[in-house]
Amino acid sequence: MMTFLKSDLFLRFLGGFAIGAVGMVMLQPDEQPILSSPAIAATSAHHAAR
Repeated sequence: MMTFLKSDLFLRFLGGFAIGAVGMVMLQPDEQPILSSPAIAATSAHHAAR
């Protein structure tokens, strides 16, 4: 098990995972787009018009 943990394959995987995790956190947009609010507003306005 220790041989696998010290192997080049595992260390490259671990390094790539760490770089990917940091990149995902840093490249996230500041404000998440709200996809459901226009649909909710449209359905509530449609019911209110009746």
